[in-house]
Amino acid sequence: MTNHAPTPLEQAFGLAGKHALVTGGGSGLGLAIAKALVAAGASVTIAGRRLELLQQAAGDIGGDVHVLQLDLRDTASIQGFAADVERLHGPVDILVNNAGNTVKKPFEEQTIDDLDGVFDVHVRGALELTRHIIPGQAARGGGSVIFIASMTSFIGQPYVIGYTTAKSALTGVVRGLSAEYSGRNVRVNGIAPGWIDTDLFRAATSNDPARYNKIIGRIQMGKVGKPEDIGWASVFLSSAAAGYVTGQTLVVDGGALIGF
Repeated sequence: MTNHAPTPLEQAFGLAGKHALVTGGGSGLGLAIAKALVAAGASVTIAGRRLELLQQAAGDIGGDVHVLQLDLRDTASIQGFAADVERLHGPVDILVNNAGNTVKKPFEEQTIDDLDGVFDVHVRGALELTRHIIPGQAARGGGSVIFIASMTSFIGQPYVIGYTTAKSALTGVVRGLSAEYSGRNVRVNGIAPGWIDTDLFRAATSNDPARYNKIIGRIQMGKVGKPEDIGWASVFLSSAAAGYVTGQTLVVDGGALIGF
């Protein structure tokens, strides 16, 4: 088979020759993001705490996929992890900080440890990983860093104050790092998913029709999103098509944020 010259569409949106690192890539949105990046031509390393889950996900994705264990709460291990990723699988052109966790309980019952446990993953861990990836991107002439934010970056939801605080902080991280690295051709953006049809969403709403109806009533398109909606948004922000896009948090929510 002979290689064909890339079409204009492939040149704009294709990711052939790029290596992406996706944290929390073993399930949910991270898995969908990894699938989309591979479909666009990238090689992908998925990272997370559960090796067996990552290996299952890699088999599901197919293509050029690698797995590495990573616990973002263990910040002392992140420098070594970042070095291992690039030594084993090549420089990271695209970093997607997707891994997350939450604690759901009333604010009066939340402890400092609860808050720290969420902040350590979403913010401290993601920043530490980025700190060991982004200098290489800048030195090589460019790259893309994406932080997965949330609807709680913009609207209030009860009982998840740690998650809300962390996800709100990420919009500031996007602005700050884009200001610092855009001049070195590293674009930093965020994606704020709306309500997406994942296992977590179904678990939260399957026995709570009032909650489900409230959510659907807010979404202008009248339906929840699909995980691949976030995956394709990641492809866009990672591609040459978004070459003039930085410092932005792209809301992918079917119109929920501005819904009535």
